[in-house]
Amino acid sequence: MHGISRRGLLKTGAAAGVLGLTGMPLRAQTRGGKLTAGLSGANTSDSWDGRTHSDLFMIASAHGTVFDCLTEVAADGSLKGELAESWEASADAKTWTFNLRQGVTFHNGKAFGADDVIESLQMHVAEGAKSAAQPIVAAISEMKKVTDFQVQFTLENGNADFPYLMSDYHLLMFPAGQIEEGIAQGIGTGLYQVQSFDPGVRMVATRFPDHYKGDSVGLFDEVEYIAINDNTARMNALMTGQVDAINRIDFKTEALLRANPALRIQEVTGNQHYTFAMLTDNAPFDDVNVRRALKYGINRQEMVDKILLGHGQVGNDTPIGPASQYYHAEMEQLEYDPDKSKFYLQEAGLDSLNIDISASNAAFEGAVDAAQLFQASAAAGGINLNVVQEPADGYWSNVWLKKPFSAVYWSGRATEDWMFSTAYEAGVPWNDSQWDENDSARFQELLITARAELDSAKRQEQYFEMQQILRDDGGVLVPMFANYVQAVNNRISSPDTVGNLWQMDNARMAERWSVA
Repeated sequence: MHGISRRGLLKTGAAAGVLGLTGMPLRAQTRGGKLTAGLSGANTSDSWDGRTHSDLFMIASAHGTVFDCLTEVAADGSLKGELAESWEASADAKTWTFNLRQGVTFHNGKAFGADDVIESLQMHVAEGAKSAAQPIVAAISEMKKVTDFQVQFTLENGNADFPYLMSDYHLLMFPAGQIEEGIAQGIGTGLYQVQSFDPGVRMVATRFPDHYKGDSVGLFDEVEYIAINDNTARMNALMTGQVDAINRIDFKTEALLRANPALRIQEVTGNQHYTFAMLTDNAPFDDVNVRRALKYGINRQEMVDKILLGHGQVGNDTPIGPASQYYHAEMEQLEYDPDKSKFYLQEAGLDSLNIDISASNAAFEGAVDAAQLFQASAAAGGINLNVVQEPADGYWSNVWLKKPFSAVYWSGRATEDWMFSTAYEAGVPWNDSQWDENDSARFQELLITARAELDSAKRQEQYFEMQQILRDDGGVLVPMFANYVQAVNNRISSPDTVGNLWQMDNARMAERWSVA
């Protein structure tokens, strides 16, 4: 991903913090009007508690509209300040000092300051808290209020990417002393203030007056996000004018969208990847030979051709993708090879393998079809996959991290360490293969070492080795990287550069787009 280097991040944090707040050139814009978007990824259990957010509907509603984080990843991949105006680090990247913006108020009128930062972060490591950002905050050994507008973080180990991590969509800033109220009512410092919120159904917010970001962003008077998880319904809503924009278009009916002169399609290459995760602490996936047999039993190119219809590229069983700085593009590609599948089954002492694979289109669009393609290709190597079609409702709470072998969607992350520490570090909540020191002590060792390494060449060597370990021994099959493909009505203007970290312009369309 393009952006400042890790060493540059240490030296130029202050400069990064005072870039133009949009971070990009904008087309001609109009102030006012309304944006209505139909978004997938909604659940009836949704809330304003950032610790629980995992898919686009709440990511866009919260971190992209109603709340702010300390930092923000711009559309071009560079890092800039949001509620943090600037930052600086010690030479070993263990101590980070963040200077906060002054004059910022929450939607209930409370002034923003250091206490809000500390209390908002402490939520993620509170006793009994379940947060995907727990590993980020747990790595902070001390949070100290230096002044009302300066916070100092001391990390257990050096981390050159720490300011990037502060842009994580879980790490929303709430008003100190009013956390429960902030979660119940959606009280943030974002460009838009909540008017109504029906979990799993709809969110409506209006422009917050006199916002600290000024008048050049957040140009809509009102935004409305409608939860439309069904792919066909989402397409129909756009075609009939019910909504102005949708995420995750249906590739099978893409031609209908392209034929409509009132619509345009945005396609962005990022690190979004579709996977099948094996729980490596469950038999038979605790045997590396079984994992290797499955890796050679999947036809990756077929999935790109038939599931993505060409909107992406094959994966190599690592989450580090084509938009990453340290993507190992030269690593030998795993190819479909039924004979090698049979060989590794024999190494595991098996003549054949019979296992369930759980899938639902709630995981990713086409997940069930992808599992069935996997079923067909794996059979030639002696692997009999029983595809279990799981209900969409509750997939992430009842299947993911619970069923031994399941389809999973990942948006990717802006840095390698952010991705690895979220889903591959031993003991983290979202480690969807339960990959730990018992599977690869070397991987976990490299993770800590690379995190603090400021020499880019050395860091590249470390991340290349980590990707190879995952390709050969890891518990996650990554058959394909999928482009973000979304559609917008031409009455809505968007910048020439659209973010590739999350869907829908890094989930910040309410901030970055406008009425044409």
